Amino acid sequence: MLFTDEDFQEIDPNHDDPMMITVEIVEYVVMKTLVDQGSSVDILFWDTFKRLHLREEDIVPFREQIIGFSGERVSTKGYIDLETTFGRGSKTKKIKIRYLMVDAYSSYNVLLGRSSLNKLGAIISTLHLAMKFSTEKGEIATIYVNQRDVRECYAAGLKMNLKTSKDTEKMVAMVDLDPGLTDERL
Repeated sequence: MLFTDEDFQEIDPNHDDPMMITVEIVEYVVMKTLVDQGSSVDILFWDTFKRLHLREEDIVPFREQIIGFSGERVSTKGYIDLETTFGRGSKTKKIKIRYLMVDAYSSYNVLLGRSSLNKLGAIISTLHLAMKFSTEKGEIATIYVNQRDVRECYAAGLKMNLKTSKDTEKMVAMVDLDPGLTDERL
């Protein structure tokens, strides 16, 4: 599988945007799915689980913690194995993914780590904002990132809740944690 300039379908070729795609889990289209090659686990966030109308009885107990990027420990609510479809139309591939359930705030709905990407046989080009894989019929499918959606999701993730000394919440519209982020990039 080869990536060429034609594989870049977006507006800003000088980017450092994350890989965020859309997948189908069970029978629901799930947008804001982060492809994270640095993660050793696949995560389904609790709010997303609830919106998928799945049964809590299907969650397998698993009370181990996972370690985040900065060493913080995050508790899990268990795991669930779900059919996940990549691609659209006739160029799809369906795999069963074991998702760890995490009750934490995220601007993403799902995080796909190395285990599912390897199972899918995905080749990813962050430069081209594209992911390729072989379909069940042996064809090459390509999933493209929607750069505008990615930037909106990224901006939402930069929003922070701050507590004042009286424990009242203030919402900060945007904290510029990324000096490269400007209004024109949104």
